[in-house]
Amino acid sequence: MRTSKLAAPVALAIAALALSGCSAGSEADTSDGPITLEYWAWGTSQKPLVDRWNETHPDIQVKHTDAGGGSDSSAKLVTATRADNAPDVALVEYNTLPAMIVAGVATDISEYVGDVSDKFAPGVWSQASFDGATYGVPQDAGPQALTYNKARFGELGIEVPKTWADFADAAEKVHEADPEAYITTFAPAEFGGFAGFAQQAGAEWWSVDGDAWTVDFDGEASVAVADYWQDLIDRDLVLAEPLLTPEWNANLNDGKILSWPAGLWAAGVLSGVAGDMAGDWAMAPLPQWTAGDASVAFQGGSAAVVTTSSKHAEAATEFATWMETSEDALKIQIAEGQYPASLPGQALTLESDPPAFMPQQEDYWEVAAEIAANTIPEISWGPNVNVASTAFQDAMAAAVTNGTPLRDALTKTEKVVVDDMESAGFEVTAK
Repeated sequence: MRTSKLAAPVALAIAALALSGCSAGSEADTSDGPITLEYWAWGTSQKPLVDRWNETHPDIQVKHTDAGGGSDSSAKLVTATRADNAPDVALVEYNTLPAMIVAGVATDISEYVGDVSDKFAPGVWSQASFDGATYGVPQDAGPQALTYNKARFGELGIEVPKTWADFADAAEKVHEADPEAYITTFAPAEFGGFAGFAQQAGAEWWSVDGDAWTVDFDGEASVAVADYWQDLIDRDLVLAEPLLTPEWNANLNDGKILSWPAGLWAAGVLSGVAGDMAGDWAMAPLPQWTAGDASVAFQGGSAAVVTTSSKHAEAATEFATWMETSEDALKIQIAEGQYPASLPGQALTLESDPPAFMPQQEDYWEVAAEIAANTIPEISWGPNVNVASTAFQDAMAAAVTNGTPLRDALTKTEKVVVDDMESAGFEVTAK
């Protein structure tokens, strides 16, 4: 089984954590009554998952807390770990897991996972395994797709775009037909979304050869993507504002925002903020930069990790594994629109009804399987994704606010990332 390899400074940091005794397995499960686990996770599937687990596992009970998603949750996990009161289990996005390992949040659960890796494609399992150690169980896969308001597309006579050039043409038509409507939003804070677009275009923001890292945020492919969105913003063909704010949600529900290029998890998110629109929306493959090239990147996707604060590592791993492999749990994920990371879960989607938000799209899971089959393998993420995400968000938000080029925000982000890595002792080569 291939596992991701971290550069020497990261591996040394992990070794130091192990030697210091910062391990969830350092204390045995000694309680007489039921074990209670704390679980931090976001998304509409998490509460029903926990409810079902608690119904069927009286000896191990789980308390669920939505601590926010992505970088918000990761930052809270680092703070909680320093105080030794992190939850037992936490959902962590694949791209931030290396940073969570270095920060001492995620613990090695290799001794508890057994042969569960056989239930995952190697490329997916490797997202949570580094240098021969397993730090989490993959929960969902988030290849990028186009989630769109099919009803409004039909009203305005808009064809589903197959390429990004088609998407730009459709953006013009939408705004011409309804000046208050926009085909989509360019959200400055969406680090993962932009990363996916850039990776689809051929960008590789981090790469490593032995102990030497190369960082390339403002390479040709990334700049071309920035210029593409710059053009749409300059022509007032997309909204440049944050996602999932009250204002954005209102525009979405009013039919003024017509699509969301995002991971396959988008249907579940939209169901939570625009449930009354169920049946109006559909999902299609992401537009292509080059016609005929169906490659897409992951946007998000997450693993359930056991933290170093947990005193019940074995029970916590049992819960994490159940969520990603049991038929009960997989059915809940699928019903909420999550695309499971496990092979049994992906096979089960083909026997399942479409997500509740898109009940009319009978081929939803077939389209999802086609998209997943074209996912770019083995995307490398660096050891300081959290730093990169913050720098990207700050630089992009300033560019949108000040009307400066988005491409310059990439250069600023790269400088912050390189400076941070060098100060931490990484060898960073010139690109």
